[in-house]
Amino acid sequence: MHHADGVPWVERAARRLVHGGCAPVVVVVGARAAEAAALVPPSLVPPTDVVEAAGWSEGMGASLRAGLVALATRAPLPDAVLVALVDTPGMTVGVVRRVAAAVELGPSVLARAAFDGVPGHPVLLGRDHWDGVRAAATGDAGARGYLSARPVTLIECADVGSGADVDTRAALVAVPPIVAP
Repeated sequence: MHHADGVPWVERAARRLVHGGCAPVVVVVGARAAEAAALVPPSLVPPTDVVEAAGWSEGMGASLRAGLVALATRAPLPDAVLVALVDTPGMTVGVVRRVAAAVELGPSVLARAAFDGVPGHPVLLGRDHWDGVRAAATGDAGARGYLSARPVTLIECADVGSGADVDTRAALVAVPPIVAP
């Protein structure tokens, strides 16, 4: 739950989304939900909402559905949602800003970060796609199947971050230190 520098991963991700201009920010928690929720700083402005994903053990799909449901109750509805993973510590504020800027394409946007041409996270899902993504998000695939069947704008971000997905301690050692908040 903590990066090598001692900052909790969920805090790091939430701060980067806030500093990258995302609002509202919704953090979806599952396993050890109360413990993870307590790591989200209450001092973030704008405040960050924490939502628990029912059925989180099913995989990433349950988390994605929970986040989309939470956003669907917002007024006004956002044009798009930027979906980020907590285990991609190379997602810098620069990556967030660059991908989020594609919101100017409107509620039909489908865009994602690419690192040296390889699609990665975060992913920007326009509101027109939320119902379809929710229906397709099952198991541990998240939005993968939905996105693979549609044209997605790739936004190159290798110059401002990394798309490395860190699932093991060995991989964590290979991620360069991150200076940005």
